[in-house]
Amino acid sequence: MNPVSINGTLIIQLITFVILVILLYKYLYGPLRRVMDDRSTKIADGLAAAERGQEELDLAQKRAAEILREAKDKASEIIALAERRDIEMREEAQIKAREEADRIIAAARAEIEVEGNRAREQLRGEVVRLVVDGSQQILHREINAENHRDIVDRMVAQL
Repeated sequence: MNPVSINGTLIIQLITFVILVILLYKYLYGPLRRVMDDRSTKIADGLAAAERGQEELDLAQKRAAEILREAKDKASEIIALAERRDIEMREEAQIKAREEADRIIAAARAEIEVEGNRAREQLRGEVVRLVVDGSQQILHREINAENHRDIVDRMVAQL
């Protein structure tokens, strides 16, 4: 083999390689580099978004815990208020029931008194009639009825 032909071939291959490298650098390396930079940027953005998402998740969990605590506190307040209102309503009902019972008892006592007075008056009238009838039978022979009427009136007054 001839040394010139090896050197010539080597020089041609070297020139071809340099041209190929220049062409690859000019046309392929720039777009490939941009794609790789874009990919790196997307990965960095994704990592940053994941980190922000984690922070937001932590913040949301804290807010949820706070809201849950507030809801429990409010529920406790509502329950306590309802229990106080229940006690107040029971006390009001007891007071009203006592007042109604006292009113019914007072009305019953008044009615009993009225009925008692009515019965006494009726009994007095009955006693007077019986006394007069008895007196007439005993004193059937006596003539002066006016004297007897005075005696009976005094007896009725004493009753």
